[in-house]
Amino acid sequence: MTAQHPPRPLPPAARLLPGGWFYGWYVAVACSLLMMVGVGVGYYGLPIFLKPLKEAHGWSTAEVSWAPAIYFCVSGLTAAIVGPYVDKYGPRRFMLIGSLINGASAAMIGIVNELWQLYLVYFVFAVAFGMSSNIAVNAILTRWFIRRRALAMSISFTGVSLGGVILAPVASRLIDAGGLELATPILGALVILTSIPVILGVIVFDPRDVGMLPDGDTAESAPPPAQQAVLAAQMRTWTRAEAVRTVGFWGILVAFLLVLIAQTGYVVHQVTFLEDRLGSRSAAAFTISVTAFGSIVARLAVGIFADNVDRRLLTVILFVVQATAILLIIHTDSIAATWALTLVFGLTIGNVYMMQSLLVGEIFGMVSFGTVFGLISLAGQVGSGLGPIGVGIIHDATGGYTVPFTITAALTYLAAVAILFARPAKSRAAEAAPGPALRSPSGAD
Repeated sequence: MTAQHPPRPLPPAARLLPGGWFYGWYVAVACSLLMMVGVGVGYYGLPIFLKPLKEAHGWSTAEVSWAPAIYFCVSGLTAAIVGPYVDKYGPRRFMLIGSLINGASAAMIGIVNELWQLYLVYFVFAVAFGMSSNIAVNAILTRWFIRRRALAMSISFTGVSLGGVILAPVASRLIDAGGLELATPILGALVILTSIPVILGVIVFDPRDVGMLPDGDTAESAPPPAQQAVLAAQMRTWTRAEAVRTVGFWGILVAFLLVLIAQTGYVVHQVTFLEDRLGSRSAAAFTISVTAFGSIVARLAVGIFADNVDRRLLTVILFVVQATAILLIIHTDSIAATWALTLVFGLTIGNVYMMQSLLVGEIFGMVSFGTVFGLISLAGQVGSGLGPIGVGIIHDATGGYTVPFTITAALTYLAAVAILFARPAKSRAAEAAPGPALRSPSGAD
């Protein structure tokens, strides 16, 4: 690790926000805002844009589904490339550039006329997202929190769900009012106008950059022996070659590859699937809000106790509930049951992403989080890309969603088995590091 540098001044927001709170909680809320606009437009916008693109240009479900496939795969590849540099230099420069391109790319979706243009826009959109959102936010919170990491991430990832609750119906209404040509520039501007002030005014990568320690601890309060062991494990440096030789790495990677194939394949096609059953696009789009609302409630609830339970077992339960909810949705004709099961599905969706981050942080620590998470995120994003296109192809081949959604449920059950192998490595003792002298990355933003 590099030499420790003198603490920097707190960012401008610290002079305006009420004192008496550990600044890390403000960082968590700021990350929530970034996730709301960045992931809210990038992730929850996909199912809203899908059918208008088909109707406007006469493209098939499979053709349009390649756009989110490109989005997820390329964003995952970008995160894998950027991850080690986030660990070394901090995420701010990547977040600033990515947020600007993110907003501009979102605005361009509404003016495409050819399939290649749509794919190109989503390619650039994906690069920007991979730089600015998931890996950067997770790396920040992994450094600010150890004991309270689950609660902090639940606050941050609530922004993703708020994007679904707020931005999905807004996007749908804007499309109804003026088409994609009206909706996408407004959503793109929202990304930029929200992200840049938050990144410049609030975000700090590492608490040691401003003279603090994770969880608000002080140098005078020595942690108990058990906490010292946890802290030593968090400070272990992993290379990618070392990580990929562990069973835990592959347990996490395979499990989240499978579950994100399934989860994203369902979410992206959810509005199209439910429109006929519920009677209108607006009603079907509102299921995204219900899904997101369930995600908010469950994530905050899980965040309260997830720091004190077996996270592998909790993840298994989430996967089983999600797969069962999808099976029941496709095999019921009841409108009331559809809404209830949509809520149940929502109770799992946000926690799936949070558990991925928590398991990587628990097993591989904070110092090399970006390096390891980038690879695992790449697999998950590839899964997220394969899911929509796979569902689209099978839908076109079978004339409905029953077969593809049944397959996605089966994949989720398999993921529940795979996650049982996500255990910490025992091949090498964790590297010791004294608590108060934790190092910051050289040149971190």
